[in-house]
Amino acid sequence: MKREISTSNRNQRNTAHRIDTGAGPRSIRLLIVEAQRLFRQSLRVLLERERNIAAVVEATDGREAYRLAMEHKPDIVLLDVDMPDLDVESVTKLVRKHLPNTRVLLLARYDEDSRIVAAMQAGAFGYILKDTDCTDFLRIIKATMSGEHILSPVIPERIVRTVPGAVRQTHEDNNLLLSSLTDREREILACAAAGRGNKEIADQLCVSIDTVKTHLHHIYQKLSVDGRVEAILTYLKGSVISF
Repeated sequence: MKREISTSNRNQRNTAHRIDTGAGPRSIRLLIVEAQRLFRQSLRVLLERERNIAAVVEATDGREAYRLAMEHKPDIVLLDVDMPDLDVESVTKLVRKHLPNTRVLLLARYDEDSRIVAAMQAGAFGYILKDTDCTDFLRIIKATMSGEHILSPVIPERIVRTVPGAVRQTHEDNNLLLSSLTDREREILACAAAGRGNKEIADQLCVSIDTVKTHLHHIYQKLSVDGRVEAILTYLKGSVISF
């Protein structure tokens, strides 16, 4: 089995920009876009410890992010919402337009509401707050790969209140819709809002994953939303008002 050994600084630098295409079909390929070197490299070390992470590519700004995304076609782009050269909304739109199978996960702080909202509207799959612990961070990455929307366990109330379209009803209509949920549906939605995935919800409530999925489908219909993220935001806004 051949081992590639870098013989120059140039080769060592390029290693960070290469994705191993020989990895198994279930492996996750990621692009980390983060301007702060220490934080970016720490994320890479954390991710590369996971067996189902095929490779990680690093970018430091929006233009490099788009170029490397087009070159490597990662499964997930971890995108810092505060980047130089090309803003997060523009990068998200470009990735979603040219790489529809690539999911964009935002990396954000509590005080970056407007950028989060803009990127979510541009097609971001979800977001992770930068103070999320390692266990939740890895769980969200894996859930995203499987197509399951899981947000950071704590969602700033400011974002709940300011995401246009995420909660389309008036306060009164919103509470009326929430009141239409059964006790079990409310329980499942509360678990989802706490950041739990379908398997964790199923284990906690002693039901099958299919049962959880069926309840979630009914919840989406009753709340008139398109999916998990909108349902969670609807639930949280209802909780803020009067649930």
